Amino acid sequence: MGSHKHLDKASAAGLLVALGIIFGDIGTSPLYVMQAIIGKEKISPEVVYGAVSCIFWTLTLQTTLKYVILILRADNKGEGGILALYALVRKNAKWLTVPAIIGACTLLADGIITPPISVSSAVEGLQLLYPQIQTIPIVIGILTLLFIIQIFGTTIVGRAFGPVMMIWFLMLAVLGVHQLSGHLEILKALNPYYGFQLLTNHPGGFWMLGAVFLCTTGAEALYSDLGHCGRGNIRVSWIFVKTCLILNYFGQGAWLVAHAGTYLEGKKPFYEIMPDWWLLPGICIATMATIIASQALISGSFTLISEAIRLNFWPKVRLVYPSDQKGQLYVPSVNWLLWAGCVGIVLYFKESSHMEAAYGLAITLTMIMTTILMSVYLYVHNVRKAFLAVFLTVYLAIEGSFLAANLLKFMHGGWVSLVLATIIGFVITVWLRAYFIKMRLTEFENLVKYINPLRELSNDISIPKYSTHLIFMSNAPHESEIETKIIYSIFYKRPKRADIYWFVHVETTDEPYTMDYHVNILAEDDVIKVTFRLGFRIEQRINLFFRKVVEDMVLNKEVDITSRYESLNRQNITGDFRFIVLERYLSIENNLPFMEELTMKIYFAIKSITTSEDKWFGLDSSSVKVEKVPLVLTPGEKIRMKRVYS
Repeated sequence: MGSHKHLDKASAAGLLVALGIIFGDIGTSPLYVMQAIIGKEKISPEVVYGAVSCIFWTLTLQTTLKYVILILRADNKGEGGILALYALVRKNAKWLTVPAIIGACTLLADGIITPPISVSSAVEGLQLLYPQIQTIPIVIGILTLLFIIQIFGTTIVGRAFGPVMMIWFLMLAVLGVHQLSGHLEILKALNPYYGFQLLTNHPGGFWMLGAVFLCTTGAEALYSDLGHCGRGNIRVSWIFVKTCLILNYFGQGAWLVAHAGTYLEGKKPFYEIMPDWWLLPGICIATMATIIASQALISGSFTLISEAIRLNFWPKVRLVYPSDQKGQLYVPSVNWLLWAGCVGIVLYFKESSHMEAAYGLAITLTMIMTTILMSVYLYVHNVRKAFLAVFLTVYLAIEGSFLAANLLKFMHGGWVSLVLATIIGFVITVWLRAYFIKMRLTEFENLVKYINPLRELSNDISIPKYSTHLIFMSNAPHESEIETKIIYSIFYKRPKRADIYWFVHVETTDEPYTMDYHVNILAEDDVIKVTFRLGFRIEQRINLFFRKVVEDMVLNKEVDITSRYESLNRQNITGDFRFIVLERYLSIENNLPFMEELTMKIYFAIKSITTSEDKWFGLDSSSVKVEKVPLVLTPGEKIRMKRVYS
């Protein structure tokens, strides 16, 4: 198990941060869970006992046992989340890409429903005080503000998060205990028998699982944010969070039992257990808590996308690092897409009780995929076969039941999240397929056999000099290899004479924060290949990194970078550097099969609206030339034409 000592430590500051970042989504579920379970039915004690029992055991088995105890062990150098887990096990089997893709796109799709349902259910509390109030504009206003704040980085907001969530959880506990004191018999629901009775004997009881499931939807986000807080902090603070949640659910249950035989008629049990004088402050605290919950999901989506890019799952979109904090990230394109999605959901569903119908279906799929990847992880780490079998059976049974119950939501709006997930999955699949097609069509040559031609070209005064240092970005993983198209660019297009030819290859590692480089000097002061190994969380600032490499090599006297022009050489002036980035396009005369050609056409269409290669590598635009090369250099067919003599 990849356990790191600092990860397992807990500190007061760390616990506060964990409260602020991690438990937002799970912590705000008491706002809507009980209301979703009872729905339009008459309140009956057996349903309330059964539901509270199911909630208690779901939080225990699903969140505590599966995520907090087991899955948090599977960290990739301190980073968590379904793609980090995939990076740990992907070498073991090719098919693991499938659960990883399904898990990632369902997680992103549900990320679009979480902010609207949380914020709406909090703001709708205002209707108790002002029955005529329009909540939709308020919800959209709050969400818009939240997405605008992302631009400045979340450090500013982050500091306030912990204390606010602390107040929120304490409020949950106090309200719960206050209700409990008069109706202690609700504690019988700790017995799993009541939950079992509800699922097996109550008519339609099994389908209530779809609503019960909402109490654990944040468990996946909790694993994704492992890198921000560390395992120890999450585990210790979860004890506090779970206690507060359980007390509140039991308090709501007690209130419901006291009102057995009536209908909810749109009342929210969460607000009903508040004393009247506390309603306004309570609604404000609830709204702040839901904003924080949404924030956690948004930053989780950014992290997910940045990992997806490094795994070739997603187009290279612009990533911004607004503050110096480790793990701080802002992805403009994803931010505005999420914003558009959230506003669309609010306008389409209008109120939180309709959103509950759509919510949870996608995330059940994410959890099942995490279970599959985790069982491979356990298998690789030689966990006892008996334990593995129990883990798989228990969790596939639990999550399978949740999935079955949630499928009922498909017609009530569950299709929305599945359509979103399908679109995201489509982009990921195209991107991955295109990557493999490109790798297959890329031809490599041995650099060694071009060393003499490169030297001769370098010394051929009849060709005007292109640049002192010419740097090519290369995809060739082997030290001594180079793509054929680079050779084509140097010799065949317009011969590019330079004093030193550099070939730079960037390799992305499965570990988050690797930063090292290797230099292979193939011909002294003529041909040099540099390979960077960068972690999947490192910003690719090749301009800076390359300058650092050259400085190191000059100090070690491995390379002479003064200009070779005689007049400049005498004054010790450094020669100029030019980067060349080769961008591929699909030539008209390619011979790809129909499906592959279609994949590549979609790939290039998406690529044309995302970040260009030179910007992605962080190259300075003044010294970069982007050259277009066809994807296939040699047309496949022989052309039969005959010359006619008149």
